[in-house]
Amino acid sequence: MASHATGDGGIPPRDAAKRGLTRIMTLGGAYGTRNYTVKDLRDQKGKRVLVETLPFSTDEAAAAEEAGIDTMKVRFDPKNPEPAAAIRAAAPNTFMAFSVPLLAAATADEAVRLGFDAMAVGADAIMCQWSPRFIEAAAEAGIPVQGHAGLVPRRSTWTGGLRAVGKTLDEAMWVYKSIKELEDAGAYAVEVEVIPEELLAEISKRTSLMTASIGAGSGGDIQFLFAEDILGNNPPPYPRHSKQYRDIYKMQQAIQAERVAGFKEFVDDVQKGVFPEPKHVIKAKDGLIDDFLEAVDKDS
Repeated sequence: MASHATGDGGIPPRDAAKRGLTRIMTLGGAYGTRNYTVKDLRDQKGKRVLVETLPFSTDEAAAAEEAGIDTMKVRFDPKNPEPAAAIRAAAPNTFMAFSVPLLAAATADEAVRLGFDAMAVGADAIMCQWSPRFIEAAAEAGIPVQGHAGLVPRRSTWTGGLRAVGKTLDEAMWVYKSIKELEDAGAYAVEVEVIPEELLAEISKRTSLMTASIGAGSGGDIQFLFAEDILGNNPPPYPRHSKQYRDIYKMQQAIQAERVAGFKEFVDDVQKGVFPEPKHVIKAKDGLIDDFLEAVDKDS
């Protein structure tokens, strides 16, 4: 069949291999090419640190893929899957874990269904804040799952709010045991948020999971930052763990100022009668208006 010969973007198998891409079939049944499979990612553990981002637009996703970002997370809304599908299409060759909403699954069966919905749109994995029981159900169904440990924002009431976790022995052991529970449940990776750098380094040595660090220093297998932080899409204050490599917010403000100035000049020109100029209008042929007025008078 023709669909077997090419992947996303119509890349022939030989060209895909030359570009370091692997031919895959998604759990949803679509053929494609990816820079990594789950096996590839796990084979990288302890060898080099990968880079990951979460784009919020198709432009950001396409730019991240062109720049060589290893993996991406993508927010997935089962009620409105089109944005995630568009980002998938914008970066067709990059491994993506779709981040599924916590409250969308109240049972293990619903967790599996939600995971399947994400995979049907083109996810290579899902990222979640679920309990090990839900993760085990999804993993058993063949869905690659990335869990979340350390500061889990939506569960932060249990750890004292939006603050660093793991700064005491009890908390450090709790983070470690949480990650081991995710490992036992069948996850392939875990996002570890805002714990001491040295703690993540030691835990990462003691788990088979790929550890993705966000605000947890350089001790993990993956370094993760949101695209909006990397690109400086927003004004200060910035998260402590983030770094702005560009100042797109400043550029957007300058563009907005240019928009306002353009509209003001247009208003001013119209009010002064200098727009439209002769070059902006169509002139009637000689005699057309006289003929028109004569015709109107006869018609009335």
